Amino acid sequence: MPDPLLQQALAAASSSPGALTDEQAVALLGADGEDLEVLAALADDLRRRRVGDAVTFVVNRNLDGTRVGADPAHVRELVAEAVQLGATEVCVQGPVPAQAGPDGYLDLVRAVTAGAGPTGVHLHAFRVPEVLEAAARRGSTPREFLVAARDAGLGSVPGTAARVLDDAVRAELNGGVSDLPVTTWVEVLRTAHEVGLTSTSTLVHGGPETPAQQVAHLRLLADLGASTGGITEFIAMPSPTSPPSARATRALHAVARLLLDGAVEHVQAAWPKHPAGLVADLLRGGADDLGGLLLDGTLDPAAGQEAGTTLTHEAAEALAGRVGRPLRQRTTRYGEPAPA
Repeated sequence: MPDPLLQQALAAASSSPGALTDEQAVALLGADGEDLEVLAALADDLRRRRVGDAVTFVVNRNLDGTRVGADPAHVRELVAEAVQLGATEVCVQGPVPAQAGPDGYLDLVRAVTAGAGPTGVHLHAFRVPEVLEAAARRGSTPREFLVAARDAGLGSVPGTAARVLDDAVRAELNGGVSDLPVTTWVEVLRTAHEVGLTSTSTLVHGGPETPAQQVAHLRLLADLGASTGGITEFIAMPSPTSPPSARATRALHAVARLLLDGAVEHVQAAWPKHPAGLVADLLRGGADDLGGLLLDGTLDPAAGQEAGTTLTHEAAEALAGRVGRPLRQRTTRYGEPAPA
């Protein structure tokens, strides 16, 4: 027997997704079978109207801040190689080691900028915990650090370390110990936007959170994105300890497209996190972006945390071809890359 609330929610999503109630959004997260296909089609239609048909990707290189952050000369070499290979973005994941000194984070930014040379590169680095640590090391406020990092060449910050934006869930995921408070995470990301940096946004799903908490998380991201204009994309990542089903993953991406409309323009189908068939389903259900190619290079392939995980241009074309859409390279902020 059809679920009346779910049918009501699908009708609302079709006519006015911005008016969806939390209860309706929770119902949509439970969609399955034909209802899931209807939900995916609604999200995909909204995607088409908002951002068009292109499946986008960015050419980037990941670096492990803990591994390379104390060696600016090596960072410069790695960035120069990445730029030579066509990268327009360098991502730094993880904290910079203490031996790098009180200005180690800024020295890393300067090394990336120097390594990029006249071509330039967009540096995407420093999660909220790293911003707080960097500020504490140099005895400054987070805002002062972010301004200094921006002036040195930082372009955007990852919206990771969000996990689930609910303090009780965060504590449970942290072994029962209080984690970084949600209010602090939001405040630091808002500050980054205020000083001219953009960010991504994320949700790690499939753990102890409820569908209602997933909806609350998306609502919080929508409020932040609408008020600052600083969130470029949303990325849903499966829990590494309790991966969600394909059904739940498809429903979440579709609901994210609906609830984030007008606040976060792009929804990513994170290719390293899902089988190719599911990535294609996500691209048919509201997602428009693949994320980065994650180049390794040959100078030091193990310098990134996801070494060995690379998407070739041919594989990206194949994914776009599976859904009958064109492939387009983008910059970090979804502009057109400069001609080679």
